[in-house]
Amino acid sequence: MQSPTQDNAWLRAMPWVFVLIWSTGFIVARYGMPHAPPMKFLAVRYALSIACFLPWILLAGVKWPTNRTQWFHLAITGVLMHAGYLGGVWAAVKAGMGSGLSSLIVGLQPVLTAIWLSGTGSKVSKRQWLGLVLGFAGLVLVVSRKFGTGGPGDQANWFNLSLAVMALFSITIGTLYQKRFVAACDVRTANAVQLLAALLVTLPLTLLEAETMRWNGELAGAMAWSVLGLTLGGSSLLYLLIQRGAAASVTSLMYLVPPCTALIAWVLFAEPITAVTLAGTALTAFGVALVVRASK
Repeated sequence: MQSPTQDNAWLRAMPWVFVLIWSTGFIVARYGMPHAPPMKFLAVRYALSIACFLPWILLAGVKWPTNRTQWFHLAITGVLMHAGYLGGVWAAVKAGMGSGLSSLIVGLQPVLTAIWLSGTGSKVSKRQWLGLVLGFAGLVLVVSRKFGTGGPGDQANWFNLSLAVMALFSITIGTLYQKRFVAACDVRTANAVQLLAALLVTLPLTLLEAETMRWNGELAGAMAWSVLGLTLGGSSLLYLLIQRGAAASVTSLMYLVPPCTALIAWVLFAEPITAVTLAGTALTAFGVALVVRASK
């Protein structure tokens, strides 16, 4: 058994581990999409992820949700946070959007979350609003140089922009819905139900894709990390963070994903980092610090 000190250390580390894992999601999209259509890739990813969760659940003797209402709420979050979010991001990357830009657009999630919370009577402090505004300004600085420019695999147009915005709204609504309606339950069974719902929604969409999956080292690596790192690791951490923290603070972690993704994309794909990118990143980091710092 772990000591309370070890448990506290892990709880403190969870957000930062989540940011690192979540950032790689946009990177593996760049690796996988040249070799597969997005919906077919995601359908295989969901199926393999379920196949990993089921024996884990059986061996651990974990209980499944006990009522239909809970299954329904988990299914809704699965459609939003897996099928809608991942489908939008991966389709946008397939349509030519870069890893950095797609992560920046989805990084607007904390702004939408704070606006929704303030409209429903939840308290978002002035300090948090200042942090959200500064974080948004930093993202705008970085994203402004991407529109109308960029090389192959790092371009923006109305089509891939609309797909990324769909992903943004899906992850935002899914996070708020989960926080509001999903009762605390084991993360493994919760993920399995969510993935099953996402698979059922995604399978019909694969029939619209004429392209086939062309298996090679890059596609196999992207699939392996998508299942083991992103779904079993990243999605489970996101579920735990939403259950443990306030929605405004948890989603503000998304502000850290774009600069982290931009750095990885610069190393792997030579997506440029300019002075404007650095200035925007600094603003974003300061905004995050204001939002996530514990209120006095």
